[in-house]
Amino acid sequence: MPARLAVLLPGTGSDETFVRSVFAGPLRALGVEVLTPPPPPSETLTSGYLARLDADADAAGSPILVGGISLGAHLATEWALRNPARCAGVLAAMPAWNGLPADAPARQAALVSAEQVDRDGLEATLTRSAATMPTWLAGELHRAWRRYGDGLVPGLRAAAAHPAPELAELRALEVPVGIATCTDDPVHPARVAGEWAAALPRAAVCETTLDALGRDRESLGRATVLAWLRAR
Repeated sequence: MPARLAVLLPGTGSDETFVRSVFAGPLRALGVEVLTPPPPPSETLTSGYLARLDADADAAGSPILVGGISLGAHLATEWALRNPARCAGVLAAMPAWNGLPADAPARQAALVSAEQVDRDGLEATLTRSAATMPTWLAGELHRAWRRYGDGLVPGLRAAAAHPAPELAELRALEVPVGIATCTDDPVHPARVAGEWAAALPRAAVCETTLDALGRDRESLGRATVLAWLRAR
């Protein structure tokens, strides 16, 4: 039976508004309902998302699609490894590392952002960041980071400390996994997407760009969903 429900999680410091804008359209075209839970409180950021996947799978009563962007992709894949019979596939957009994060660029970016907010305050950090990033990305951060309030800094640090699945673990995941990578994104290297795909038994990778994402949020969702369809 085809999956009727997908639960999608955002990346570090992002929110359900962005991940929904990426995936809702492409999945609706397949007749799949999309749920995008809001970020849990910072002290339970990762465990809260995993618990939400459990709850949504229980409510669905049949295997669900899971996925997300960056940290969301990591957590969805972690859940799928623990729940293969409840999972119809994984939509992994922009995976950032495997195993312990160590010196991964996405981890370093999260830690630097947390330090700057701690030291200079949220508004000063947002103003400085906006000068060095595309307008669309600055707008996303302005909305999402303000929503986190006092939970932003501990949430960034919790995400930076959470391991992604090891490549050896990925070899045991039999469900189809669609992976998308942005070739112009140094924070989520295309190399990582390739390593995930090489380790997974049933996976495909589709490429897009941050430039395309800035113009059309669904470009990333289409690439991820297309990769999943190819992996089935």
